[in-house]
Amino acid sequence: MSNSILFKPFESENLSLDNRIVMAPMTRSFSPGNVPNDLNVEYYRKRAAGGVGLIITEGTCVGHKAANGYPNIPFIHGDEALAGWKKVVDAVHAEGGKIMPQLWHVGSVRRPGTEPDETVPGYGPSGMVMPGKQKCHVMTEEDIADVITAFAKAAADAKAIGFDGVEVHGAHGYLVDQFFWGGVNVRDDQWGGDLVKRTRFAAEIIKAIRAEVGPDYPVILRWSQWKQQDYSVKLVDNSSEMEQFLAPLTDAGVDIFHCSTRRFWEPEFEGSDLNLAGWTRKITGKPTITVGSVGLDSAFTEEGQKTFSEGNIVNLDKLTERMERDEFDLAAVGRALIANPDWVEKVRSDAMGDLSPYTKEMLMKLA
Repeated sequence: MSNSILFKPFESENLSLDNRIVMAPMTRSFSPGNVPNDLNVEYYRKRAAGGVGLIITEGTCVGHKAANGYPNIPFIHGDEALAGWKKVVDAVHAEGGKIMPQLWHVGSVRRPGTEPDETVPGYGPSGMVMPGKQKCHVMTEEDIADVITAFAKAAADAKAIGFDGVEVHGAHGYLVDQFFWGGVNVRDDQWGGDLVKRTRFAAEIIKAIRAEVGPDYPVILRWSQWKQQDYSVKLVDNSSEMEQFLAPLTDAGVDIFHCSTRRFWEPEFEGSDLNLAGWTRKITGKPTITVGSVGLDSAFTEEGQKTFSEGNIVNLDKLTERMERDEFDLAAVGRALIANPDWVEKVRSDAMGDLSPYTKEMLMKLA
């Protein structure tokens, strides 16, 4: 089988998976009242039944008043929301799958009028959504401590209800990434400054999570160069800077890095074919997840676009060739799994000709 490398079991110090395929976190906005419901349960159950090695849920907001930025987003705090997630976890486990929540705080992206409290503004390290545009609340030391605590509490609750690990959303211009990004973090205290100092907020979140869940519970960090505010932004321009950036995060206790790009096949730096996940693995020695248009012929979103791009099914040769070279360990699949809950099984059985393309109408329902 040309795709057999994808079905080799994955083993790390604290995580075992039946295959190398991850369901990518994708915002779906089908949780009225911010509580996962029966639709959510069935949505994730189907992907587990279809053979996904690991499901990472859509972003789920930690227990801070400014964490949410969109309607009908599930929370991971409060008895109702946790009970809803427990049903999801149990359904996935009943199918033999594994699942982790993506812990999320949108930061300065939050707009006035957003649920649950419409009076709460966005929060950011320097109150900026874009460089030079201060539009919201500048976080105080107390705010920072509160958010770190909220992430740690969410991870503890996730472990308590049976999730198999957690992912911290540190990508795409949301709060953790806003601390990374020098364009919107212009602080001159312990939470800002040079590249390494800007990693402190994320590192403290990881340390706080570790203190709650212990050394053996898997913790993933998702990070990206690009931001939804500006697709051309780069946190690091070369491998030396990347090494400086990743070292504090590795030391803090990250087990796996989820390296978000829009096209996984594109090299990260000149002079090397390695993509973002490849370089991250080479530098840290940690397992990495690659993501970005896996299985489809178009990037999932383009500049200025507000919904996922449509895409046709393509073969996985570029992906498997890189995985066979040990460039990265796992591959996250997004839109193709919205279109095909059984994508994994069809790939496994060499029936890719039976897969459906992804169309924008598929976002209108949870199926």
